Amino acid sequence: MIKIEPAALAQYIDHTLLAADASREQIATLCREAQAHGFYSVCVNSGQVPYAAQLLEGEKVKVCAVVGFPLGAGLTASKAFEAAQAIAAGAGEIDMVLNIGALKEGLLEVVRDDIDAVKQACGTVPLKVILETCLLDDDQKTRACEICRELNVAFVKTSTGFSRSGATVEDVALMRRVVGAEIGVKASGGVRDYATAVAMIEAGATRLGTSSGIAIVTGAQATGSGY
Repeated sequence: MIKIEPAALAQYIDHTLLAADASREQIATLCREAQAHGFYSVCVNSGQVPYAAQLLEGEKVKVCAVVGFPLGAGLTASKAFEAAQAIAAGAGEIDMVLNIGALKEGLLEVVRDDIDAVKQACGTVPLKVILETCLLDDDQKTRACEICRELNVAFVKTSTGFSRSGATVEDVALMRRVVGAEIGVKASGGVRDYATAVAMIEAGATRLGTSSGIAIVTGAQATGSGY
């Protein structure tokens, strides 16, 4: 295991709250926690972006919005519009779900065009592409990463945290091998303690999506279940 102090993991973390019933009070708490612990961003649904951006105005913590979440099965134009609107509202990063059904069917041009449209809508704002690895075989994961590498997206991301399972060390390592050193890899879903976080980083992750960031950076054990 690499030697890294728990507190030093803060800048890897997108502090995440994506529940459908998340309240403004919970979003405010998320933002306060991110500021207090120095997390890289808060990751929220696009409808929560204006409030989170207001709370974090002038702070280092970025606001990250999910797009086409959690299924990835919406119209490409809708995903691109959502991304553009989220950025206009204050999002500094976008995490989109790719078209999983098209990928599994081998419709790679559909997948490519979907990602590219959102990337164009993002302009200079970094785009992360969620693969939902638990629904894919290794060949499909590889194909998705190859497309993302060719389009030069900012990150590939393992999971929404809303499907059968989340990140695995094996998937992070596969994604890193395919995208190379220039593109980020975000491990998300089930990263809930220090040891798991370090294992993901050792495998090649450069960002962690988690609702257990405080437990990770304090070396505590997360309680309950969640993202």
